[in-house]
Amino acid sequence: MAGRVERDGKPRALAASRTLNPRPQAVTDPAFETESFLDARDLVQVKYEMVRKVEQDGMPVARAASAFGFSRQSYYTAASALRTGGLAALVPAKPGPKGARKLTAQVVDHILDLRRADPRLAAKDLATAVRQRFGFSVHPRSVQRALSRRERADQAAAEHATRESSKSR
Repeated sequence: MAGRVERDGKPRALAASRTLNPRPQAVTDPAFETESFLDARDLVQVKYEMVRKVEQDGMPVARAASAFGFSRQSYYTAASALRTGGLAALVPAKPGPKGARKLTAQVVDHILDLRRADPRLAAKDLATAVRQRFGFSVHPRSVQRALSRRERADQAAAEHATRESSKSR
């Protein structure tokens, strides 16, 4: 790994797929020095090899974790993920919120009720109404996105219902 010139596009591709190892220098397993196929920059490959060393080669967990730049807990997490979800489960999840925190179904329902009562209300007005009713602020663009998501979901549900009713005829 030492002295490798970064002329390939692999680091960029790994970063784009969230699989770029943030600490490739921490991988001290000799195979990553001698085998050209193995790349310490590839997080999925490093985790897989760590689990393989323990399960196939019988390396102690603490030693394997250290040699691959991880904690023991990271080993157990990777081993469990690999068993239950296969190789794809070793890819880190997307960072950030997993859903709407503020614009819950209840809040979006309120926004929709306001919009139905007065279709001329702008997103800015709806955001102000949310602050007044629920006590927190949301950006008008967030209100627009929430309304678009709900509209798409309602449209998909209607299409599904139409397909199902035509099947039963």
